[in-house]
Amino acid sequence: MYLKKINILNYRNIEESELVFSPKINLFWGNNGMGKTNLLDAVYYLSFCKSHLNAIDNQLIRHDTDFFIIQGEYVFPDSIATVSCSVKRRRKKQFLYNKKEYERLADHIGRIPLVLVSPSDSSLISEGSDERRRFMDIIISQYNREYLDNLISYNSALKSRNAMLKNNDDIDETMLEVFDEKMCANAAPIFRERTEFITNFIPVFKDFYRRISNKKEEVDLRYLSSLEHTELRDKLLQSRAKDKYLGFTTAGIHKDDLDMTLDGFSLKRTASQGQSKSYLVAMKLAQFVFLKQISGKTPILLLDDIFDKLDAERVENIIREISEDDFGQIFITNTNHGHIDKLISNNSQDFRLFAIEEGKVTNK
Repeated sequence: MYLKKINILNYRNIEESELVFSPKINLFWGNNGMGKTNLLDAVYYLSFCKSHLNAIDNQLIRHDTDFFIIQGEYVFPDSIATVSCSVKRRRKKQFLYNKKEYERLADHIGRIPLVLVSPSDSSLISEGSDERRRFMDIIISQYNREYLDNLISYNSALKSRNAMLKNNDDIDETMLEVFDEKMCANAAPIFRERTEFITNFIPVFKDFYRRISNKKEEVDLRYLSSLEHTELRDKLLQSRAKDKYLGFTTAGIHKDDLDMTLDGFSLKRTASQGQSKSYLVAMKLAQFVFLKQISGKTPILLLDDIFDKLDAERVENIIREISEDDFGQIFITNTNHGHIDKLISNNSQDFRLFAIEEGKVTNK
């Protein structure tokens, strides 16, 4: 599967663009702020029905316009599909697959598998546990629809429970039990799926890191959950008085985390910028392989400005990895194309080069 063509109208700083891509490697270069990330974000949008920049849809509409449209033509082994999205101010978003609108946007997730590696991935290391849970959720939701439904249901019950706890003067114990039951019913399969995912993910991740770093360091990743030793029902009962006092739910799978280490020590505290970047790239390449094995589809890979902070050896190792036949279509952004496109041309015979300036894209 690959994205053959994309049409973009009024998306962020891109006024209008129609591009035909290589089924293998596509390199976009230009100075900062020219629109490279916006172009990759449009490709991301067609897979996830939203921007990866956490912007609301109205903020994605180009200044002084009232709408944006993104349309992509995808080539599958036995068919061609069109995915299109249109957003107008103060109107409901339209998202269509082969001209048929979805009843639920969630039904599209996983249909066009995609993996993004970007500078914002640093939040996996620097920010709180919610970022690391989101990493797991994005991957699993792309191949397990039931997991996504359980997650939505759990978060809905959690939100209602927290709203009641916040209003300490009016807590209905019967309703609290209802919310607890719903959370418990959804938490168990979420925990099982996360555990299975991490167990299968870790060996692939470690192997990628060894190849990127030439075995210079050892990395590890561990799933942390209170449900490993205790049922959620017991945890909720134990913490009920505390929850009432604090006004929110302190126990559950919404507190799960990933422990990231380098040579046995905390990655956040000991890793250099290059080691941290290598760790994140290895995680995302492992995500790619995992999704491909589970779904039977080869995901699209987006690499947004990932070579900053990496030494020449690690850059060459990454280019060599992604040029292998195991990887499908790849989109890469960089501020200086000279060195990178030479490495790519040495490793891949099929690539296209695009220049971006002030939101305008030209094929070089």
